[in-house]
Amino acid sequence: MSQYLVLIYGDEATYAAYSPTEFDDMLAAHRTFQQIAGDANLGGQALQPTATATTIRHDANGEVVITDGPFAEAKEALGGYYLLEAPDLDAAIAIAARVPAPTGGVEVRPIQVYPQS
Repeated sequence: MSQYLVLIYGDEATYAAYSPTEFDDMLAAHRTFQQIAGDANLGGQALQPTATATTIRHDANGEVVITDGPFAEAKEALGGYYLLEAPDLDAAIAIAARVPAPTGGVEVRPIQVYPQS
């Protein structure tokens, strides 16, 4: 079995404007997804808004530069993730296609496994 990270992207402004009922409905949709994914879902979390992000980069001299905010400016921001286990990419995509992402989409990326020395 392989592991896949499912990155959930969406429009933060839309989520911030959700009514309490819309927010509860979104959480219910994620609980439903978690039930559907079953044992393939190894975990996941929502992320705080991008305004809480801190970006760490290295400048041309190799010095660390720390800035407030996300790595890249974009309308759709990374809002959460799931870690899935599936026999192959097609199976992971079939599961990830059920992730609720009404204001954006999801990205499925295989986890890189390095040999242990």
